[in-house]
Amino acid sequence: MEMKKKILEVKNVKTSFFTNLGEVQAVRGVSFDLHEGDVLGIVGESGSGKSVTSLSIMNLVDDPGIIKEGEIIFNGVDLTKLDNAEMSEYRGNDIAMIFQDPMTSLNPVYSIKNQMIEVIRRHTDLTKEEAIVRAKELLSLVGIPDPELQINDYPHQFSGGMRQRVLIATAISCSPTLLIADEPTTALDVTIQAQILELLRSIQEKTKMSIILITHDLGVIAELSTHVVVMYGGLIMEKGTVEDIFYNHQHPYTKGLYNSIPKSNKKNRERLVPIEGSPPDLMNPPTGCPFSPRCPHAMKICLEKSAPLFKLSDTHTSACWLQHKDAPEVKGFKKAERGE
Repeated sequence: MEMKKKILEVKNVKTSFFTNLGEVQAVRGVSFDLHEGDVLGIVGESGSGKSVTSLSIMNLVDDPGIIKEGEIIFNGVDLTKLDNAEMSEYRGNDIAMIFQDPMTSLNPVYSIKNQMIEVIRRHTDLTKEEAIVRAKELLSLVGIPDPELQINDYPHQFSGGMRQRVLIATAISCSPTLLIADEPTTALDVTIQAQILELLRSIQEKTKMSIILITHDLGVIAELSTHVVVMYGGLIMEKGTVEDIFYNHQHPYTKGLYNSIPKSNKKNRERLVPIEGSPPDLMNPPTGCPFSPRCPHAMKICLEKSAPLFKLSDTHTSACWLQHKDAPEVKGFKKAERGE
């Protein structure tokens, strides 16, 4: 089998926000790789560090935030070493991002045409007339009806689902290598969510671009992703292929997320099981595993020391002490011989 090219390496990234009350350690040492044509889903509760990780990749962490440590290697270039002018050559051109809220991500005082052609002309050699043609083609691609007319409309004239389609069209306008979609279905109803996910799948299949999909919804992850990273408390709890995470999850937090998903199988009428408790305070993060106060299997060591990522297979790792060879046997959890 031909090895896919590795386009992104995130190595031990730590991002903090220095407020008047103290340091908020939003991302506390995150590492993962992304290969050409793959869709990486990053999942976790609100406040787990997902969006800050994506903003770190884009080098868009605003003051008082700072990337304290780590490397973000994109096609051989460490993005953390670039200044804003250098990074602007990558944003939109090689790496594009669909931001979280379609209702507020577009400028209300400019038409869709003006906003799209600004991006297209910034990163290509197209004339204004050629950029308008390209914008209309993109609007048609993402399913905007009658793009010849609607390109002249303003954001308030579009529904939430149509605005999200405009954002997707703008993001892919320069054929980026990597597309980051941060909660692309937030604030949209279920029917529109399904349409947006199908649109992203169709675009990915046609263009073969790599995608990082950020969400708190494992159901969305199952729809699109080839690989999954599970985050909690600014750390990675588990990572693997989508099959690893859905059919062989080995971290109590991942299991909790999975158990809270409504199942469509009518024969399975089990109640949804919520995860009791609240996420940790990242201004004063716990010394041990951040999930230990909410974990039904927590041991003394979990409160004292974070677990390494134990290797369960060539594709699957889990940061849980239950994988240690000396841990007590717990049904549903494997043992691994070593950490990464």
